[in-house]
Amino acid sequence: MKAIECRGLCAAYDKKLLEKGIAVIRDISFDIEEGSSVAILGPNGSGKSTLLKALCAMIPGKGTVLIREKDAAEMSRRDIARNIAYMTQLSEIFFSYTVYETVLMGRYVHSKGLFGSTTDKDRSVTEEALRSTGVEKLKDRQLSSLSGGELQRVFLARTFAQGSPILMLDEPNNHLDLKVQAELAGYLKQWCTQEQHTLIGVYHDIPLALELADRFILMKDGSMKATGSREEILNGGLLEETYGFEVRSYLGRIEKLLK
Repeated sequence: MKAIECRGLCAAYDKKLLEKGIAVIRDISFDIEEGSSVAILGPNGSGKSTLLKALCAMIPGKGTVLIREKDAAEMSRRDIARNIAYMTQLSEIFFSYTVYETVLMGRYVHSKGLFGSTTDKDRSVTEEALRSTGVEKLKDRQLSSLSGGELQRVFLARTFAQGSPILMLDEPNNHLDLKVQAELAGYLKQWCTQEQHTLIGVYHDIPLALELADRFILMKDGSMKATGSREEILNGGLLEETYGFEVRSYLGRIEKLLK
């Protein structure tokens, strides 16, 4: 099964502009196979985050997006959430919930009604999500007392608890120190080993993308420049064309400095 099928996708943040043919991203088409890990790369302003939002119908779009063979335009928000868990950069905290309460919120898509009761399965899945991201010892802490790295692990745990087979990440390691970035990468790689899990991420950090992904989508100026395997992206000069400078030479110089 294909996790995502995208055909002729155009999207904008204003429906009226989209109707006038003014779009942030234009004519995007690709398939993402179930069980794969895909990195969306490109310079600032290329439309990466917009593409991610359009794929899960968070912003107005034209074209066709199928989520596990269902038309996203005909799916409810809850149905989309059952299929796709979306995690962005560090979120602002408006209420000081505990870590446990926050992770448990990931189970809302499985509840019946607006105020569905918590089940044994919800609690079990929540506990496992806490363990799998290393925050079980923090479960009684208030969010307002946590560091940025701890918060991001909690939000990742909430995402895992949602139990959706597709996980979309929008720059999950932004503003985090190297140790936390490495930890998050480890949690994500472990999540990807489970059957039918599909990871789609927007990354500024190219080495992290290369570590996590087996397929790549390159964006530039609101359009898809290329899509392909690691070998196709690295060996064809596509990174250089997309970013407008010698990416591999730059990464090579950094590697030499570390030796």
